Amino acid sequence: MKKSIKARVSVTFILLMAGAFIAISIVNMTCLGDVYLSRTRKALEKSFEMCNQNNGRSNDAMETFCQVNGLTFGIADANLDFLYTNSQDGERMASRLFGNVLRKEEENTTVIEQKDSYQLIKIRDRFLGINYLELWGTLDNGDYFIVLTPLESIDAAADISTRFDAMIGVLVIGVSVLVILLLTRKIVRPLQELTGLSKKMADLDFDAHYTSGGEDEIGELGRNFNTMSEQLERAISDLKSANAKLQKDIDQKTKIDEMRQEFLSNVSHELKTPLALILGYAEGLKDNVVDEDSRDFYCDVIIDESQKMDKMVRKLLSLNQLEFGNEQLNMQRFDLADLVKNVIQAQQILIDKKQANIEFEADHPVCVWGDTFKIEEVVTNYLTNALNHLEGERIIRIGMKEENGTVVTSVFNTGKPIPQESLDQIWVKFYKVDKARTREYGGSGIGLSIVKAIMDSHGQKCWAENRGDGVVFYFTLDTDVRL
Repeated sequence: MKKSIKARVSVTFILLMAGAFIAISIVNMTCLGDVYLSRTRKALEKSFEMCNQNNGRSNDAMETFCQVNGLTFGIADANLDFLYTNSQDGERMASRLFGNVLRKEEENTTVIEQKDSYQLIKIRDRFLGINYLELWGTLDNGDYFIVLTPLESIDAAADISTRFDAMIGVLVIGVSVLVILLLTRKIVRPLQELTGLSKKMADLDFDAHYTSGGEDEIGELGRNFNTMSEQLERAISDLKSANAKLQKDIDQKTKIDEMRQEFLSNVSHELKTPLALILGYAEGLKDNVVDEDSRDFYCDVIIDESQKMDKMVRKLLSLNQLEFGNEQLNMQRFDLADLVKNVIQAQQILIDKKQANIEFEADHPVCVWGDTFKIEEVVTNYLTNALNHLEGERIIRIGMKEENGTVVTSVFNTGKPIPQESLDQIWVKFYKVDKARTREYGGSGIGLSIVKAIMDSHGQKCWAENRGDGVVFYFTLDTDVRL
């Protein structure tokens, strides 16, 4: 048999409220009288303390306190002559105090608390037939003090409070039943809609959507149903394209394998020519097939090719360490303008040979942070690259510009532009735009790869752009340390 959530929620709430009401009623009937009695005891003790603090005299604060708490009090001297009372029947108050002091009412008295200065008792008035809660004792100045309140008023107050709570409880339960019925109806309606929506989704009908709205958990559940419906619908189309994506991944893997093979082929090719030259000339020297004049030429070729191979291997090792983060940077603050001047001076022979016009002006130091040795390698690579591709007016222009704490260094040379499709490829190992020309000046296609690795290790950028009359290369460095 199908059980209704509405009925279960309603019954649960009603039983909880009824149980809470019964528990509160039991606590009221059993404990409320004691709570009122405890409160009255504290009021009696407080009145005694107030009178004692006033040196046995009454004041407005004490009068107000006793009136609010329904207390009747009296003050008498050591001879039991009454000095003051707020009772209209002063003689009866005097006789009460006299009876307590002389122990004449012990058979009608129950001692609740005994202190050095006062006694708290429960006493029955024989003439009126009323029980009182009474405190009497001796003040610090020797006067007597008595204060009392009828116990019937405490019992009556507790009884009235219990009856009032019962009436309010019945009314609250009645109103709550109506509210709970309306609330459960409001809660169950969207759940019924979600039940129907789940059935449609089970039948792969993803056009159905939750429409009741709401900002509570049920509304969130409905929105999640809508999201799940949309995602399931997309999943079907995604599955159709899964094969295409898988094929793309296979093609990417194939491309990576081809790049690896190309790298090995490039390294082999770059080493093949110098090794062949070295081998040929070495065999010629060994067989003594050359004259004395040619012997020096053979030795020079062997030395030159060996140096080229050594240089290329060193660059590959340096590039490998940079790419894998094995080489530590020695960060320090240095003058970039002075470093560029030193690189230009070191390349002066090649500059004169290429008939290059260097334009570089630095009127003041340009201080940046970086590894001086590696940044010098970057500048050297840029300048060498510019010299090897110099054409036209044969101008090389080096500039520096500071922008928001970053120095952007540019190296421009007049000459042919780099094909647009090659601008992003020139930083790849062994990539050569013009292979014939690269072989002409002995390049290996590793220099710009090293530049890229160095700038990446510094967390900086490098890039190239074509201009109307040439090409410009850039790199950035910070003027301050960035942690």
